[in-house]
This record gives sequence, C-alpha cells and structure tokens, in this order.
Amino acid sequence: MKLSVVTTIYRTADSVEEFHARASDAANAIGAQLETIFVNDGSPDDGLQVAQNLARRDSRVTVIDLSRNYGQHKALWTGTLIASGDLVAVLDGDLDDDPLWIVEFERTLRNSEVDVVFGLTRGINRSLLYRLGRQIFYRSVDLVTRQNFPRNITTARLMSRRYVEALRQFPEREVHPLGIWAIAGFRQIGVPVEKPARSRTSYDFVRLLSIFISGITSFSTLPLMLVFVVGMIISLLAVLNIVYLFIQRFVVGVGVPGWTSVIALQLLIGGLLLFFNGIIAIYIGTIYLEVKGRPRTIVRSITHIPSAAAATEPQDRKMTSMSSGRL
Repeated sequence: MKLSVVTTIYRTADSVEEFHARASDAANAIGAQLETIFVNDGSPDDGLQVAQNLARRDSRVTVIDLSRNYGQHKALWTGTLIASGDLVAVLDGDLDDDPLWIVEFERTLRNSEVDVVFGLTRGINRSLLYRLGRQIFYRSVDLVTRQNFPRNITTARLMSRRYVEALRQFPEREVHPLGIWAIAGFRQIGVPVEKPARSRTSYDFVRLLSIFISGITSFSTLPLMLVFVVGMIISLLAVLNIVYLFIQRFVVGVGVPGWTSVIALQLLIGGLLLFFNGIIAIYIGTIYLEVKGRPRTIVRSITHIPSAAAATEPQDRKMTSMSSGRL
C-alpha cells in the first residue's frame, strides 16, 4: 500500500523537514510506502530550496514548484491530482495539521469502510468576528446549496484512490474544495482532532468574503431564483399600490401627496436593482472565467529523485501548463 501526503509550501520553510519526518512516522505506523508531495505556492521564503534539498536526500519526496502564487486550494488540488498513492492525505504545511493524524484517519477509514476521513476541531481559536463569520457562511451555504456541510472541518483529510479519481471529473477552474469534497459523494466521516493555532490565519476579511460569495454562487442557482421571486413580489406590490392610488383619487376623491415616500421607494427599488444586478454579474463573471479554459495552475518544475538514482542530481521535469481536468 502506498500513502501520498500532500501539502503546500508558503512561509513554512521551518516546517518542511519536520512535516516529512512526521509523515514518515505515520506511514511506518500503518505499514505503507510513503510519497510526500510539497507544492510550492510561490512562497517568498526559502521553503522551495529546503524541500528540494530534502528531495535530494530522500527519494520519497517530490517537490512541485508552481509558476506563481495561486492560493492554497488550487495548490493542494494540483498536488492531489498528481499523487499516485492508494491513499492520499491532504494537510496544511505549517504543522497545525499534524501528519500523525493519518494513523487515526487510516484506522477509521479501514474499520468504518468509508472513502474519506477528515478532521473536525472541537473549537476555533480565533476572534469572535471570525467565528461569527464562519457560522454565517456555513448556514448560508447550507440554505443555498441544500447540503449539510460539517462544521469546524479542517483541511486535513485522508482519501481513497477511487475518491481521488472521482475528483478528476470536476473540470471547473475556480476550485472550492469544501463544496466539491461534499458533492462528490461517497461515504465520509469526521474524526475529532486537537488543532492548536500556531500561526495567524492569512485569510483577511476581504478574502473570506470573496470565498463566501464565490462558494455560494459556484454550487447553486438559488440566488438567481430568489432574484426572480423578489422581483415578482415587488412588481405585484407596485401594481396593488397603483390600484390603491387610483381608487383614492378617482373613487374616494382624495389626492395622495407624498414626494418623500416616492423618493424613498425609488431609492429602495434602485438599491434592490443594483443588488440583483450584482448577483447576476457574479454568475456572468464565473461563466467568463470558466469558458476561457485557462489552467488552474502552471507548474514550473517537478523535482524528484528515483530511489535507484539517489546519488544523482534531481530530475526537473518542465511542464508548460497544468489543467486539473487533464491530470
């Protein structure tokens, strides 16, 4: 049995060797051959050099160097689709996700006969605003997509080969793993883990808001349906109001003054129109990005030394582009 452990390099140079050592311990504990895949996501530190030096000493290490920073999700997705193991684990590279969790994940996967085991934290050690935002995000996504996403889920997960192969069938360029992992199906189960917050999250408010909006619009057309429904309701109310004003003026004989109310109503309708046009624009923008068919990531080089050539220089296989749909 072969275990592939995938992680990213981004300001995590100090964790590279320790991460691989723990992954090795986990592989030995479950009796598996190890493949550690480091994906350099345009890290500004010397993490790439550290990982490449490690690859020169250990043939179990593969280093994927992306041409620029694409974001954690796309980087992990690239590494996942390159991984060749019978089991594929995905974890954060800063050791917030402990590779030794794989031992418990593998035991649960085997005993429960599931295809995916993921980590669940008992709590999020972040600010009140961050925790509130997460709750709003999950509730909104559940409502819009009609999916029940697990709460406090971590990046860490262990996946079977057939599940990873199923992920290849998702060709979209804008990757939102939380949604794709869920709608891919298969039997999945969460395992409680202890996750100390060793590092400050790199997701600021703007980035979280962007993920929230794109996450909802990527997996459901319900917002468009709501735009239609609200538009119909406003139109109906407007017609009823016109009928009321007509009766007041020509039947009762009472004029209905009120420029303030008219202006307020115009501002309300104008704001709603801008909001609805914004929702439609997001969908159009998503279509625009998808139809261009650009690759999710571009790989500059892959560094790997086969075990039979451990004393030679690492192989740098150049790739001009990498589209996850073709991997």
